[in-house]
Amino acid sequence: MQTNHQWLIAGRPEGLVKESDFKWRESPIPSPGEGEVLVRSVYLSLDPTNRVWMNEAESYLPALAIGDVMRGLVIGVVEESRHPGFERGDLVQGLLGWQQYSASPGGALNKLPKGLPVPMTAFMGLLGHIGLTAYFGLLDICQPKAGETLVVSTAAGAVGSLVGQIGKINGCRVVGLTGSDEKCAWIKELGFDAAINYKSGNVSESLQQHCPGGIDVYFDNVGGDILEAVLNLINLRARISVCGMISQYNADQPAPGPRNLANLISKRARMEGFLCTDYSNRAEEAFTAMIGWLMQGKLKYRVDVVEGLENAPAALKKLFDGSNNGKLVVQVGPEEGAAS
Repeated sequence: MQTNHQWLIAGRPEGLVKESDFKWRESPIPSPGEGEVLVRSVYLSLDPTNRVWMNEAESYLPALAIGDVMRGLVIGVVEESRHPGFERGDLVQGLLGWQQYSASPGGALNKLPKGLPVPMTAFMGLLGHIGLTAYFGLLDICQPKAGETLVVSTAAGAVGSLVGQIGKINGCRVVGLTGSDEKCAWIKELGFDAAINYKSGNVSESLQQHCPGGIDVYFDNVGGDILEAVLNLINLRARISVCGMISQYNADQPAPGPRNLANLISKRARMEGFLCTDYSNRAEEAFTAMIGWLMQGKLKYRVDVVEGLENAPAALKKLFDGSNNGKLVVQVGPEEGAAS
């Protein structure tokens, strides 16, 4: 009998995730029931929210129990179908978890389009949850206008790098914060007007230097001290899109909130959180625009591929030490078998 390999949650992390928080299991490959399909995983997305999903408390999804397969977004190939909407060779995406094979209800899967002039990894780095997050988190939540100053945190990350480029396409002056001189150089290559290495200097002083006219739009991926520094410089009617707060995901105790939230009142500013799933019914709008920008050379993305499901727990740490370059994914299996 063929074997399925899986990573299970073995414990609740305290601080940074450890490999001992996971358990490797071998089990038989499942057989799909009526209305289900058997999917072989090709690419597994690693995201900061993986850390949130390991907590005992619920987030925007139900909490996972100890012993559950670790949750994760997967692109895979249908190997067997007992659902009328899918056939062998279809390329699909869904929350199939950290495993090589999964039997999933057809209704829980999205069938990916065929024939697009992009590699399969583009459905992780651009034409998936990353792209939806960047596109709608900036354009719908913040509605940037030409000439405004946009600041982006984790600007060399999968989402932040797209946000900055979309801001430039829409005529903004864009300032990015990232964690190394190498990443600063890369976002300048992407067209950012200024890049700040938040690890090597005073963030407040750097923001004042590069945003002399204040900040109109802020795309927040980190929260914490950087959010506080931005709030000190917001302009009248500023808009802040809250995508994530990665600075707090590994904290054992809740971090103190920004001390200057009252600036939202005096500046009549707006700060709004969102999930990319809020915009699932408008995905075609975003992907059509981004494919156009990609083909025109106005938009670039990077995918950081780690080989082998066995390396997923170690690879997850890259998101929190900043060593990833672009969208972090694990290649679980070969791309062969997908219908073109």
